[in-house]
Amino acid sequence: MFIIIRGGGDIASGIALRLYRSGMDIVICEVPSPTSIRRTVCFSEAIRLGETTVEGITARRAELEGIPELLEQGIIPVLTDPDARCVPLLEPDAVVDAILAKRNLGTTLDMAPVVIAAGPGFTAGIDCDAVVETMRGHYLGRVIYDGAALPNTAVPGLIGGYAGERVLRAPTDGIFQGALEIGCQAAAGEVAGTVNGAPMRCTIGGTLRGLLADGVPVTAGMKCGDVDPRCEPDHCRYVSDKALAVGGGVLEAILHFSRDLRDFA
Repeated sequence: MFIIIRGGGDIASGIALRLYRSGMDIVICEVPSPTSIRRTVCFSEAIRLGETTVEGITARRAELEGIPELLEQGIIPVLTDPDARCVPLLEPDAVVDAILAKRNLGTTLDMAPVVIAAGPGFTAGIDCDAVVETMRGHYLGRVIYDGAALPNTAVPGLIGGYAGERVLRAPTDGIFQGALEIGCQAAAGEVAGTVNGAPMRCTIGGTLRGLLADGVPVTAGMKCGDVDPRCEPDHCRYVSDKALAVGGGVLEAILHFSRDLRDFA
């Protein structure tokens, strides 16, 4: 099967891993300047670096004409295509909206034989065939075939006893510049980055699990980093339990709808 995923952040990359390892061909559509935080596990980094590898799977920045060769090599093509204009040209078996914008940015039910969306902002049967829950808790990864995901609470999930304290936010509008490296042990009060010279400090100590790339324009309050109080540097090299749970839900949904559309024998 051939799947197009809108978005290349950490949740979208967890979805891509699940589908890729299940034998599906994947193409990712991203924005020209990705704002991914957990960059060590985001295929969106291929836009910035040209190529990136997550858990042994490689993705490469590509143009439309280069997609067949990359898929043949087992490489995930990543296109600069925020509006997914490639969809009618490539005619995928399924489209997955994993942008996680908390609202629909243009995904429609008629884009492909199967359309799946992750998180709030979508209603199964109207915007897509199914929605996969992204909120941590009892329903994480559950496929919703009728209705919508839980509404956005704007409160990060609880990890290691901390929720909102984990998130590092831009102190002002401007251009972000990192001061630490992903994977390092950061102390409470330490400057993790700056925006136009204004410091962005860690509010708790732990492993710096994610940090925005240098040079990205930000607005005050925008998420720019993530401190993990569990202090496990290895977590920076692997997609999260949340991303894998959502990926499993997407896999279920695609197979559920596709069994009536394809012969898998």
